[in-house]
Amino acid sequence: MKIEAQNIGKKYVKDWIFKNLQYTFQSGEQYAIIGPNGSGKSTLLQVLAGFVPSTAGDITYTLQAQNISENNLYKNISFASPYLENIEEFTLNELIDFHFKFKQLQFVASKEELMALMYLEKSAHKQIKFFSSGMKQRTKLGLAFFSQSSLLILDEPCSNLDKMGIEWYQHLIKNYTQNRTVLIGSNQEYEYATCKHTLKITDFQL
Repeated sequence: MKIEAQNIGKKYVKDWIFKNLQYTFQSGEQYAIIGPNGSGKSTLLQVLAGFVPSTAGDITYTLQAQNISENNLYKNISFASPYLENIEEFTLNELIDFHFKFKQLQFVASKEELMALMYLEKSAHKQIKFFSSGMKQRTKLGLAFFSQSSLLILDEPCSNLDKMGIEWYQHLIKNYTQNRTVLIGSNQEYEYATCKHTLKITDFQL
């Protein structure tokens, strides 16, 4: 997916989080969005994902030379972030069934294979609320990586992951991002080491 941000900005009350952001995210490329904590990285990712509207400017989404409407944007996006919560009352099995009513599996053939790749096959019938923070993050990342989508957005993807979890994430980013546009909001270089492009959010602040 190609994303063209045309002088976009986001303001809360009287304060601009970022402004006059003119940037093109080319299809199939990986981009790191970096900046200090609280600088607006997460806000920019939410605007680019269509979760919140920009205050100024326009965003155009193109896939295979066809414009994607706002109503169909969600079908083409996978998003993982520590501030987006899964439904805690669901078991992992129920959560996966619910999630894939709206998405299609990619890279794997079955729900069981997906759980095995997330190292959560022994927790299939456990409610999400009883998962550790690391298990919850692996669930979010697994659903994002293994959903069929042309745009993958990851905000602080290694939050709550231990050393083995970080290595697992790095394996995913190297092996399961083919032909996808990837945006990673992070301050940790090991989270975005595969990105060829870097956007500094502070370059678009007053």
